[in-house]
Amino acid sequence: MWWYSLIVFLVTYCLFALPGLLWPIDRTWYAGLNKPSWTPPAKWFGIAWSVLYALIAVAVALVFVGTDSFQDVSAPWLFAFVLNYVLNQAFNYFEFKQKKLFLGFLDSFAIAITACWLLIETVPYSLVAAWLLVPYLLWSSFATLLSWTIFIMNRDDGEAD
Repeated sequence: MWWYSLIVFLVTYCLFALPGLLWPIDRTWYAGLNKPSWTPPAKWFGIAWSVLYALIAVAVALVFVGTDSFQDVSAPWLFAFVLNYVLNQAFNYFEFKQKKLFLGFLDSFAIAITACWLLIETVPYSLVAAWLLVPYLLWSSFATLLSWTIFIMNRDDGEAD
């Protein structure tokens, strides 16, 4: 059973890391945006998301282990997970491919909401897994505030979404 968990971990991690490959960050464009003084250095984002993807993947693997398969997981947990995943994938597309800061903010907000929902839905399966999702909720909430602030600071650049 441990190798099933390892497979679940690896698949989950790779799926969450996918948007960085599909829609890479336009570093020149991002560097040219007005940003608040409290914006973390660009390299921290990659580190933070790599750690968060690992925590999410461990949490999903723990849910898998706790249910013996995803067939026994509740529909609300599965929906929260899938919706959060899709929204997470969409952020890089909106923010870095389309360069739509307002859509990036809205998506970031939806990610934070669904991260909270996923955390709550995970509690019955594993308290450890739920706690592993707390950093994701905190970071996605911070990212939402940052996305909003960057949108506000750059909205005179022609983006009215």
